[in-house]
Amino acid sequence: MRLTPALFDHAAALLSELLGTTFPADSTVSRYFRLHRQLGHGDRGFIAEAVYGVLRRKRSLLARCGEQPSSRHLLLAWLGCLQGLNRRELDAVLGENEAKWLAQAKAVRLEDLPPAVRLDLPDWLFEALSAEFAADEVVSLANGLAQPAPLDLRVNPLKAKREDVLARLADDRIAAQACPYSPLGIRLAGKPSLARHPLFLDGSIEVQDEGSQLLGFLVQPKRGEMVADFCAGAGGKTLLLGALMRSQGRLYAFDVVEKRLAKLKPRLARSGLSNVHPARLESENDIKIKRLAGKLDRVLVDAPCSGLGTLRRNPDLKWRQTPESVAELTAKQAAILKAAASLVRSGGRLVYATCSLLCDENEAVVSAFLSAHPEFVALSAAEVLRKQDIVIEEDANGRLQLRPDRHGTDGFFAAVMERR
Repeated sequence: MRLTPALFDHAAALLSELLGTTFPADSTVSRYFRLHRQLGHGDRGFIAEAVYGVLRRKRSLLARCGEQPSSRHLLLAWLGCLQGLNRRELDAVLGENEAKWLAQAKAVRLEDLPPAVRLDLPDWLFEALSAEFAADEVVSLANGLAQPAPLDLRVNPLKAKREDVLARLADDRIAAQACPYSPLGIRLAGKPSLARHPLFLDGSIEVQDEGSQLLGFLVQPKRGEMVADFCAGAGGKTLLLGALMRSQGRLYAFDVVEKRLAKLKPRLARSGLSNVHPARLESENDIKIKRLAGKLDRVLVDAPCSGLGTLRRNPDLKWRQTPESVAELTAKQAAILKAAASLVRSGGRLVYATCSLLCDENEAVVSAFLSAHPEFVALSAAEVLRKQDIVIEEDANGRLQLRPDRHGTDGFFAAVMERR
């Protein structure tokens, strides 16, 4: 795509808005595009890639640009220093004296910068990861998180087979391949618009990261069972659980936010599922939970978390989260896990998961729960998946820990437990 002043100005304007707000980047970007409907698919793709690229590399770009750079300069530095555009390619948008300034920005030696700056992490997050991983692992992980996420799809087994979907995508000249772990996963080479594709409209496919798909296989629901997705949100995992149940049994989709559950309704209509029962909870202590105590076969707790495992697609989170916000979340996670566990019958399964990489939100929460609830025992996550022909390693405690640099997925943690 040819870089024009108008396109550059849109990207700079949106970036300025993102840097000046505390709202999530995805909602801010969506709002901007709604206000500028004249922008085509390609234009939107460039603008989104540019602003997210700056957010991913903001700290090292700030080091290149000097104190209090404008959004315009940050964007130029991203294009010139990280995307490799030369003077001729940038000529249409370079202002007076900016060519010399950009040359100076390119000359900055990243190896002379502190590690946290070089890896585009806030100091507190760099220190937290360094306490958990070896130095080379932190570098690998940070670099993985700084890459754009691919577009993953999940096949709805009630409506299609993966090989047939791959064949249809190939016929439509959409480059795709089977995901390495999820038996229902497909990874696209690019990011085509699928909202009007027949496979999407008829419910044969859904957009879902492969790591998120694997959580459904850890729950491993069976036909006719009673199952709950305790923090269902917009229902991506709910739809997978319902499909694995072959739409038989009863599947509760719980959440405390009505707007999130509302987003499940059109997806549910496409899916062909008839066993899903969405329900809003007032809190984790809602009377609905008490009525179902000890009755459910399987419960998934995809707990609200820092989201730091999703930095590939939500890079603004690393600049918005703090140690204090994480501490608040861990208290909430413990309360939610305790409430969800009360639903599980004897012999039933409980899966706790987050899209975080921090021990405080993951292993610490699970270990504290198991210590306080000896009626629950941990199962090997790898063994649960192996019985479904999914081969993937686990950590030393038998938990699933997915990473973008190792597995090509978002960062996910999951622990599988059983009530004895």
